[in-house]
Amino acid sequence: MIEAAMIWNEPNNKSHWDLEVDSDWRLFADMASLAARSIREAAPHVPRVLGGMSPIDPSFVQRLERYGLLDHIDVIAVHGFPLDWNLWSIHEWPAKLDEIRAVTSLPIWVSEVGISTFGAEEVQVWGLDRTAELLIGRTPRIHWYSLYDLPREWEATTRHREAEGSSYYRHFYMGLIREDGSPKLALKHFERHAPQMGLCQWFHYQDHRLDDAVAWMKRLGVTYLRTGLSWADSFRPDALDWFDRQMDALADFDVTVTFCFTPEHKGIAPHHTSAPREPQEFADFCATMLDRYAKR
Repeated sequence: MIEAAMIWNEPNNKSHWDLEVDSDWRLFADMASLAARSIREAAPHVPRVLGGMSPIDPSFVQRLERYGLLDHIDVIAVHGFPLDWNLWSIHEWPAKLDEIRAVTSLPIWVSEVGISTFGAEEVQVWGLDRTAELLIGRTPRIHWYSLYDLPREWEATTRHREAEGSSYYRHFYMGLIREDGSPKLALKHFERHAPQMGLCQWFHYQDHRLDDAVAWMKRLGVTYLRTGLSWADSFRPDALDWFDRQMDALADFDVTVTFCFTPEHKGIAPHHTSAPREPQEFADFCATMLDRYAKR
């Protein structure tokens, strides 16, 4: 079932929101406010989550509060990758949560946290166990990113790709399971922490891994999951058939659905990170998806 509706993904990250077009996040706040109101009208029982911020930044929360967005939000989400992309220690996780608690009374979820095997699988094992020790009991939702490695023939969802150097290639090693379907060392460790720890697994359009992922999650004891429904994908052929298949397959889990990614022909700039020219169209997409799936 749909547990929560998340509005966008890492909006304060230049790889997921075009800060050249929207340098102060005013367009984002306006778009997200419209979406939040539409979500409430379509599914009043579904909590609205502000898309996980990365980096974790209390000033970003304060700015959105000044714009009035937090009046329409029920949960604040954060993302953290201290062993791969962030410039802070994994041991700082409690302090990072406290930084956000200091500026808002809203509940805080960790909707993405993960560690790559880019250097060594043993690093992921240690990092997974330490993350669980630091976060379980301190936040009601912990979505480990991710179940699967990203296939090498696909592109990571980031604007700058290979120009990011090794940071880009770490995207391909975040899974507990390799591209060929074989488990990594950390998989058994994750099983020890479920169901207190859930997963974040993005499913691409017509993703061949969907059914196997469901089987693995049930085997591991996972009860809650974060994934996405892409506004950009909604313009692909047979998009609704794919969305139906994805949401039906995930029906046994508590699902946080993330709505994000602007169709190129709908953005102020022609790429998925752009603010839309007509933000109400994004809000309408969110409402349509919840009307279709929240009551299933």
